[in-house]
Amino acid sequence: MIRIDNGPLAKAAVTFKEVTVTSSGVSILDRVNASVPRGSWTAVIGPNGAGKSTLLLALLGMIPYHGLISIAPGEKAPRIGYVPQRFSFDRGMPITVMEFMLMGRQRLPFWFGCRRGMAKARELLGAVRAEALEGRRLGALSGGEMQRVLLALALQEEPDLLVLDEPTAGVDMQGEQIFCELLDELRREKGFTQIMVSHDLATVTHHATHVICLNRRVAAEGPPRQVLTGETLTAIFGLHMGLVDAHGMPEGDTSCTAACCRKKFHV
Repeated sequence: MIRIDNGPLAKAAVTFKEVTVTSSGVSILDRVNASVPRGSWTAVIGPNGAGKSTLLLALLGMIPYHGLISIAPGEKAPRIGYVPQRFSFDRGMPITVMEFMLMGRQRLPFWFGCRRGMAKARELLGAVRAEALEGRRLGALSGGEMQRVLLALALQEEPDLLVLDEPTAGVDMQGEQIFCELLDELRREKGFTQIMVSHDLATVTHHATHVICLNRRVAAEGPPRQVLTGETLTAIFGLHMGLVDAHGMPEGDTSCTAACCRKKFHV
């Protein structure tokens, strides 16, 4: 059970203490201790089967675990947004993007009208550069378009913590760049903390401000420049993992060094 920390404002938005998850006697997470700095873009990396998605599910309270997960809310209980890796639905279903956006907030049937909700939905779609999609059928969207719509949906409650499970898996390179650029822009503008599972070290080195290296246990944690060393990557991925470019990594706590962000925010 997640404990809400109502103590003094802490630097960590989320703290994992001795978090352990087992399934059918098999250890998936083993005494994980880590933290997510407030306002950071925290990336969770590791090989397949390392327990990355399991850690997020435990954070969301969707699976049982042992240990403690603390979320520091400040003056109020935190709002959490979630973008899954995959969203399974019947692609033949005759529902538009706008109708999908309204489903979570509309209490009355659509034929009673929903102008107020539509204005908010358009605002959210505009924030993720998806305003042109509102009339499109949900099943006709590309992978990148679908992820932007899911991001808009996650932003609906104005989250303090945004949780993403490999949101760019299956998205082409251009779509991935657009998505990561959006995330960095939105995080700066709205001030939320972000924790994201990623297999893409290029994305992590350019965008992440904090990294948790996981392989059932935490192998290393901290700023990318200090954590993503050849020794650490070999320990969690194996001998065939290449080195990353240390010059492409953010030096500060909340700065991104990707070309899109350097141009936009002059970092």
